[in-house]
Amino acid sequence: MIKDEVQWMKDTRRITEGALMTGVYLLELLLILFLPGIVGSLLLFTLPIPFVFYSYRHGWKAGGLMLIAVVIFALLFATVFSLPITLLTGVGGIFAGTAMYHKRSSYETWAVGSIGFIIGIVAVYLLSQLFLGVSWAEQIRVSLDEAFTITERMLGTFGGEEQMQEQLEGLRQQIETLPDLIPSLIAILGIIYAFVSQWLSYKLINRVEGKKFHFPAFRNFTLPTSVLWYYFFALILNYAFAAGDGIGYLAAINVFTLTGTFLIVQGFAFIAFYTHVKRKSKALPILAIVGCVFLPTILLYLVRILGIIDIGFSLRERMQTKK
Repeated sequence: MIKDEVQWMKDTRRITEGALMTGVYLLELLLILFLPGIVGSLLLFTLPIPFVFYSYRHGWKAGGLMLIAVVIFALLFATVFSLPITLLTGVGGIFAGTAMYHKRSSYETWAVGSIGFIIGIVAVYLLSQLFLGVSWAEQIRVSLDEAFTITERMLGTFGGEEQMQEQLEGLRQQIETLPDLIPSLIAILGIIYAFVSQWLSYKLINRVEGKKFHFPAFRNFTLPTSVLWYYFFALILNYAFAAGDGIGYLAAINVFTLTGTFLIVQGFAFIAFYTHVKRKSKALPILAIVGCVFLPTILLYLVRILGIIDIGFSLRERMQTKK
């Protein structure tokens, strides 16, 4: 009798929390639909939080039932365009929350959540292609063509069009490869989205339940050595398929871009580690990031090399040994 009563109370609490999280999500979704712009863009990062919180409390089955309920209510009270974003945030949030439910570490949760968000973005991509007729690659090409047309007109107005024509043409050739990078861009976007939503979920859970969820210090972030081998292997394939446009070319350029981005993050982490060990000014990593924003062609390349050296030659262990 007592066990039945306890189970009934647990089921009641689960249903109540599910209804509450569903309401919170729908409220956020309506605010995004009616408040476009900067506010709506910022709220997009909070959409996965109800799924993360509920899956963290009750597991993936409860999170899946919540997703079904949210999809039904979103189609009834919102618009059909809310379905893709609901799938994206719901799948990613359930993956991250389930990892927390099983007491995974912060980086493991991040990895699992990234997989969930990547799956969600791929689902959005397929839905937009099949049912809405929206081609991401074509939209990117059109936007780039418009940007270059405006730039060329401005140069023609102020003079100096002939001097800049060759540079613009070289830049156009580089940027025209962006549609080919859609797979790696999806992966990077999913990883970033997973990190931000997990960080916000940590803040909420810590406040509500008094937990101490947190990411380790960024200076301790390090990649496995296998990433370095993937990068060099993709680099070789990138040169081998440089003139092609088949599956081999697409695989090589996307793996090269993705692993190269990871190595850049590794380079920034080493700068933060060096700043901490040598007790330099904490402004050094910030200045490095700002410099890469304004001079990405040169400085990002150097930061990537620093990340390669850090992994390949174990710079951090050498510094700690000397210290």
